[in-house]
Amino acid sequence: MPLGERGGWDKSESRYCGVETDFSDDMPNLLSFNLSTPGFDFLLATLMDPTYRPSLMGSDSNGAPVLPFAGSDLVLSPSQWSSHVVGKISSWIDLDSEDEILRMDSETTLKQEIAWATHLSLQACLLPYPKGASCANYARCVNQILQGLNSMQLWLRIPLEKTDDDSVDSDQTFDSWELWNSFRHLCEHHSQLSVALNVLSSLPSANSLGRWFGEPVRAALINTDSFLTNARGYPCLSRRHQKLITGFFNHSIQIVISGKSVHSLPVASSDSTANHTGNNVDNAQRHSLRPYLDYVAYLYQRMDPLPEQERFEHGYRDFLQSPLQPLMDNLEAQTYETFEKDCVKYIQYQRAISKALLDRVPDEEASSLTTVLMVVGAGRGPLVRASLQAAEETGRKLKVYAVEKNPNAVVTLHSLVKLESWENIVTIVSCDMRHWDAPEKADILVSELLGSFGDNELSPECLDGAQRFLKQDGISIPSSYTSFIQPVTASKLYNDVKSHKDLVHFETAYVVKLHSVAKLAPSQPVFTFTHPNFSTKKSNQRYKKLRFEIPSDTGSAIVHGFAGYFDAILYKDVHLGIEPSTATPNMFSWFAIFFPLRTPVCIRPGSSVEVHFWRCCGSSKVWYEWCVASPCPSPIHNINGRSYWVGL
Repeated sequence: MPLGERGGWDKSESRYCGVETDFSDDMPNLLSFNLSTPGFDFLLATLMDPTYRPSLMGSDSNGAPVLPFAGSDLVLSPSQWSSHVVGKISSWIDLDSEDEILRMDSETTLKQEIAWATHLSLQACLLPYPKGASCANYARCVNQILQGLNSMQLWLRIPLEKTDDDSVDSDQTFDSWELWNSFRHLCEHHSQLSVALNVLSSLPSANSLGRWFGEPVRAALINTDSFLTNARGYPCLSRRHQKLITGFFNHSIQIVISGKSVHSLPVASSDSTANHTGNNVDNAQRHSLRPYLDYVAYLYQRMDPLPEQERFEHGYRDFLQSPLQPLMDNLEAQTYETFEKDCVKYIQYQRAISKALLDRVPDEEASSLTTVLMVVGAGRGPLVRASLQAAEETGRKLKVYAVEKNPNAVVTLHSLVKLESWENIVTIVSCDMRHWDAPEKADILVSELLGSFGDNELSPECLDGAQRFLKQDGISIPSSYTSFIQPVTASKLYNDVKSHKDLVHFETAYVVKLHSVAKLAPSQPVFTFTHPNFSTKKSNQRYKKLRFEIPSDTGSAIVHGFAGYFDAILYKDVHLGIEPSTATPNMFSWFAIFFPLRTPVCIRPGSSVEVHFWRCCGSSKVWYEWCVASPCPSPIHNINGRSYWVGL
């Protein structure tokens, strides 16, 4: 029974809550007891009798050991095994033990249990956390197993523990993230290896917790010891735990209740508010962990409904897309339609144009003076419409030139002009703005050539070329734009790039709706372009060195690449952008851009990352180059534009 619905729309896997169980040789009864009445959705079930040791086992008549499984595969249907059971590998195994017999028994058992789980078509198995500081042999065995797995996921149990001392110089610190990082490196960043975080009563700092949202976390095991007791005697969580659980929900991380009940619950009553959700208290007495499930459901159901924008963007989360190149390629109708639905963007443009018209034409000349406005890159006309609405709003007279190079979009423009009876106001120009010989100078130049990084769709080059037909005191909208970057942990994106197994994909910048990422430091500005800029005819190569300070309470972290954004000033105080601290609310025209690193960079607590970025211009292309200089230098990515963006 899913935890609930958020505004009637939610496809997140975090709707489903599991329970960790002890070993039972009666799997059907175990499944029925935990799923039917209390309403859990799946079990973390031990697959093998915990007393089993290969070295102590006898053999059958053929010399093969008889394994103490929880019944045969026939005790449940295939759909029950695959949908309702996550296998739990025996917790006693220690593949890095100095005891040779224990080490050999552990390796044998691990392989046997994984083989059995594969036979049952389980979707995932939970691996026990490494027992000591060294986990090389454990990782080696898991890596061998991963090479033969088809689809089953392995979840490595990692304790989310608070260190004894968060200071950098302490010898008593323990960072469970470092344990995970070491293990996954030994396993070659395998995409079928994920994390199951064991959440206890104490939590690390917020920055330390934030790292995990950039890692492949599939489940969070909430121990019953983590729960407090509310005024009615029922379990609840601290505000910090609640915030963490909400973060898990938002990242499709499934919750699993672990441990025994530690609450002495009041006798059953008709008070439906006692357990937060209105479920009958009698049911809570039938399963000792039902109140914990009810509380998790309560946290889920009280979350705000997914906004319409997030519903639209949901399918794009952490999906690598090649950036649009409208200067080189003609956009398709579907692409135009998607961007035209972004009302927020065009409202901001209309505000900027209105302010420019009011500054350009005083009230006393409003009826006699006509402003010449040129929309360069008019597409199918949304900026033309915004310009005319601004003129109507301000009571100013307007003459509009709509310049568009895509002949297919020009067809739509002509239809729009005829439909709206704009023939006496709008002149359509089917031409590349850089090659157009304008019949007169413009008072206002309007464009929306901004890309995710501000300048990646060649807005600087195009507007520098178009400024020749702008009056000396003319206004450009946008008037300036700045690109930003920040270091991020993004395991999924890194693995997706790596899966292509070639260099060119690591030297490509991707448009991505960032979701499962950890932002390790605030973003910093890279390049700024201002228009009009009558002092230059071309945007020359630019270079920027940046240093990011990683907060000391973050702990160790790994940089998989850099997230890029932009912030634009359309005119005066009218902004438009996706830079996180100043992002325009509810605008979806642009996702962030991701610059991957060939080799992830590991950073220590309180250290810094020095990054170098270049924007290079050739005779026929523009491209970016990037590298890390410290704490350990990386190669310069995309040198000489092996992967270029836009053809000139």
